[in-house]
Amino acid sequence: MIIRLVRMTFRAEAVDRFLTLFEDWRHRIIAMPGCTHLELLQDIDDPRVFTTYSQWRTLEDLDRYRGSEVFASVWPVVKSLFEAPAEAWSNETLHRMEPQAT
Repeated sequence: MIIRLVRMTFRAEAVDRFLTLFEDWRHRIIAMPGCTHLELLQDIDDPRVFTTYSQWRTLEDLDRYRGSEVFASVWPVVKSLFEAPAEAWSNETLHRMEPQAT
């Protein structure tokens, strides 16, 4: 499983616009083949900073999304709202634990 984290810092006046856009886009992103999970996180110290957390079955699935029409329509719009360049990391899950029920 591939975990993709993308940290984005928006201009203060662009935060509401981003949230409105994400509300529409999230359905298209999660519907992409191989996307099994999508979350939007907001920094607790700086409300202009958001991180998307997505899970993909394979790196090929993530790469197909990054080459898709969905990504091509989403990323340029989101990028235009940034205050600073985005940072992104792709990680492979090596171990995952969940608490056991008692």
